[in-house]
Amino acid sequence: MRPFPFPWMGKTMNVPAQTVLHVQGSPVWCNDAGRAFDPALPTFVLLHGALNDHSVWNVQAAWLAAHGWNVCAPDLPGHGRSGGAALASVEALADWVPALLDAAGARQAVLAGHSMGSLVALEAAARFPERVDAVALLGTAWPMKVADALLAAARDDVAGAIEMVAKWSHSDVGAQAGLREASRRLMLGLAARAPGLLHVDLAACNAYAGGMAAASALHCPVLFVMGERDRMTPPRSAQILTEAVRHGRIATVDAGHAMMAEQPDAVLEALAVFAEERRHAQPDAAHP
Repeated sequence: MRPFPFPWMGKTMNVPAQTVLHVQGSPVWCNDAGRAFDPALPTFVLLHGALNDHSVWNVQAAWLAAHGWNVCAPDLPGHGRSGGAALASVEALADWVPALLDAAGARQAVLAGHSMGSLVALEAAARFPERVDAVALLGTAWPMKVADALLAAARDDVAGAIEMVAKWSHSDVGAQAGLREASRRLMLGLAARAPGLLHVDLAACNAYAGGMAAASALHCPVLFVMGERDRMTPPRSAQILTEAVRHGRIATVDAGHAMMAEQPDAVLEALAVFAEERRHAQPDAAHP
């Protein structure tokens, strides 16, 4: 028996509620899923991947907010509705995370990140252990090398690069054409607002060298969520990280890289179980 109410597929979702935070001098648009921040509640931060925005987390954000969590699913700097320039390295994005927490009023949070966001969550958890209670890494890999052809296309042929990412991000199981088209539209819209953004994001993933050191430094619980059909970050490419962390476990879902779109219920269940475990953990058990 599942311990939480599922599934969410087919149910009407509320339009994400907006909180605008001011982080390092720039406005940051954050989906709070309709829950005003309450310092008495735990906080969950959801970090999106390259040329994405907060919307990839809508299902998970709604469940968390409905079950007693403060939720912050931001558009990263220079993405979507957030201001400022896109930060050009995973390390810079990781350093931005505690400033986001400060702006939200959160002393500590659980971080979840997908793809590029997983590297940001990993690095932030290693750099700021006092601010991160636990971390969930979805569609992760290290090294997260990007094919030369895709990097070149992201610089010189953005539409072509988006076509590649939309194709490779989704599995070939089931009726995925609609999901690929939705992903393509999202990325095209974001690229139109911020020319060069895809190349900045992919280059940051490609250049990130600190994964092994960060994973080895973690003392908090770590959840890996892997797509069995992921062609961009296949499960085997996370082996270095899964073997390096002290307190990690793996959940697999029958999906490609765009797992939150392909299998929202399965991803939600993995995060929900992790979230409830963190809620009931003893205060001194977060960092053994």
